[in-house]
Amino acid sequence: QVQVVESGGGLVQPGGSLRLSCVASRSITLYAMGWYRQAPGKQRELVASIFTGGDTYYTDSVKGRFTISRDNAKNTAYLEMNDLNTEDTAVYYCNTLPPNLGMTYWGKGTLVTVSS
Repeated sequence: QVQVVESGGGLVQPGGSLRLSCVASRSITLYAMGWYRQAPGKQRELVASIFTGGDTYYTDSVKGRFTISRDNAKNTAYLEMNDLNTEDTAVYYCNTLPPNLGMTYWGKGTLVTVSS
């Protein structure tokens, strides 16, 4: 099994920025990676993904505000979030895309709260 540990969340005011990190316990080189989020009362959704060749995908609501990146040498994926709004409040998780490839388990996530 593969563990992932997300970090970097916190409380931020609307318009603010955060950078999330996700460290995996084994190499991510062969996997597309995704950042997902789950807001209170809602299902988990894919927010952004980055493929092995570097191509990226973003859900419409975060386009132009979020940037996903990866550092294969560090087994790490990042999510840079700018111009945050209250609708971005959620627990953010990372996993493979699709999830659970190579027995990659869901981590605990990191909570992002956008509030004034």
